[in-house]
Amino acid sequence: MLPDDLLSIGELAARAGVSVKAVRFYSDQGLLPEVERSSGGHRRYGPEALETLRLIRSLRALDVPLSEVARVVLEKEREGERLEGVVARQLEVLGAEMAVLRWREAALRLLHESAPGERAELLRLVGALGTPPGTDTLVRYWRRLLPLRLPARLADAIVDAAVPPLPEQPSSAQVLAFAQLHELTGAAADACLTEHRPAPPRPELLYDGLREAYELAVPDLLDGCDPAAGEALDCFVGAHARAHGRRDSPGYRRELGRALAAGEHPAMRRYWELAAELTPATPTLGAVNDWLSSALAVQLAHA
Repeated sequence: MLPDDLLSIGELAARAGVSVKAVRFYSDQGLLPEVERSSGGHRRYGPEALETLRLIRSLRALDVPLSEVARVVLEKEREGERLEGVVARQLEVLGAEMAVLRWREAALRLLHESAPGERAELLRLVGALGTPPGTDTLVRYWRRLLPLRLPARLADAIVDAAVPPLPEQPSSAQVLAFAQLHELTGAAADACLTEHRPAPPRPELLYDGLREAYELAVPDLLDGCDPAAGEALDCFVGAHARAHGRRDSPGYRRELGRALAAGEHPAMRRYWELAAELTPATPTLGAVNDWLSSALAVQLAHA
């Protein structure tokens, strides 16, 4: 007969709602030490083993890895601190898994809703991405595109602003947009990079000034204001002038207006169209640049 405060392996398993096999496994892993063994070699557990086993069962039910469970169980004096860390890490893991599932669902919906004749091409585009996809290809594209002499801190800021973040809840249209962006900025794009690589004599003056001009213009875009002269336009024109060693003047504005009217390279225009699909609530750099270019055109038309 067992002492009143000891439990057999079967009793412990029954009270905790787990199998005897599970109790034996956790014991062998050192998570559930036995108090003693009977003369016949049967395991005996103290009353505290029931609480520990319930903790193990609860953590495993949340799919917490055994190594993490061990950290909580084996350091009882820091159980609360360890448990908080385990929960935080599991939330990160689950978030990543959910991102994969949401992207996969949207990609499958894109294929399901497409016309039969389009599916092979869509599958090729989507299949070229990871799950969930990453923006490394887009980052490399911008690193190659920006002038080599640009200071690192400025290049980093431009890349951060130019590469759209992936939506947390992607639609099928956004999956397609990103797949097309990925293809546009891939290795095949190298051939056309030199055609539209901006290379003014002082690129750091251009991009520093453009950043400021864009920040000034964004509120007007968000408010739905028509392009118009103002501080943002002055900053925009000044950035171009300084980068080329020129002075902002009516003559220079007419010259810049003619250059901007020629439009962006088709690949860059397409880039901003696709990027806008991914960030519908935030104007892209391309949209801000278009607004400022239009503001200059309006000013010149009324000069």
